[in-house]
Amino acid sequence: MDLTHPQQPDWCYPGSSTTEDNMNLRTQKRLAASVAGCGKRKIWLDPNESSEISNANSRQTIRKLISDGFIIRKQVTMHSRARARELTAARRIGRHRGFGKRKGTADARMPQQVLWMRRLRVLRRLLVKYRASGKIDKHLYHELYHLSKGNTFKHKRALVEHIHKAKAEKQRERILKEEMQAKRDKNKAARERKQERITAKRNAQLGDENE
Repeated sequence: MDLTHPQQPDWCYPGSSTTEDNMNLRTQKRLAASVAGCGKRKIWLDPNESSEISNANSRQTIRKLISDGFIIRKQVTMHSRARARELTAARRIGRHRGFGKRKGTADARMPQQVLWMRRLRVLRRLLVKYRASGKIDKHLYHELYHLSKGNTFKHKRALVEHIHKAKAEKQRERILKEEMQAKRDKNKAARERKQERITAKRNAQLGDENE
């Protein structure tokens, strides 16, 4: 009992070019690939229409054969990323990242320099945003810029809290300064009134003496 597969024609096997060689269809396949905008391996030539295809010697004729269905562009081979996406989603929540999966040192897997650059860029972007919106002035921006570079703030929340405290302290100092100035002005006005009363009283006494 013969269990072998029945003999298939040569055109059924990938890479087989017996029919193309016999009918000299290499030029037609090259033109069809150029017209279809793909590679020659993606072009299928109808073996039953080899004689008609072999007569095609221009791109216009090739286009007509493509429209007639004698020449077909094969579909792109599917390469699904479903499994890759599933694995990536699992790794995002900590799966497949145990000690047995690690092949480098902690600094090699995530360098401290990269972490530092990311953190500093976040802080600097926040400072630029606050300065542009008017929440901080250029003097406070300059001060906080150097403090950020000096590793004063571990994260953005610490910087925001420091900005709020600095603004509150500045506001408190301004209020105290205004209160002190108002008190000085009040005392000065009181002294001037007192001096005026003394001067008026002295003038009155001098007038009485002259009389």
